[in-house]
Amino acid sequence: MMEGDSFSGFGNGSQVDGKVFATFQKSFLQVQSILDQNRLLINEINQNHESKIPDNLTRNVSLIRELNNNIRRVVDLYADLSVSFTRSMDASSEGDSEGKSGHKRNRPL
Repeated sequence: MMEGDSFSGFGNGSQVDGKVFATFQKSFLQVQSILDQNRLLINEINQNHESKIPDNLTRNVSLIRELNNNIRRVVDLYADLSVSFTRSMDASSEGDSEGKSGHKRNRPL
């Protein structure tokens, strides 16, 4: 997809600017990377727990903190995505309504 291209994949014909799509794609790649890292952290935490070695159990404290921070980052990324998506849809619907003022939409009975 080239810069300035539009993506029409939301089923209702809405056009999403290529920059917005690129932002979504970048955020989803970041989320996937963090989730992959979390999988590794969880595996290490489990191995340390099963080992019952005091040093490994102590290390789990920092690993669990890192895991929690990663989860916060994922939540923040999804929140940012939600805001970006809402703004892009608002901008899209404003563009659709330009030049149509004064026209009343008929609602089905």
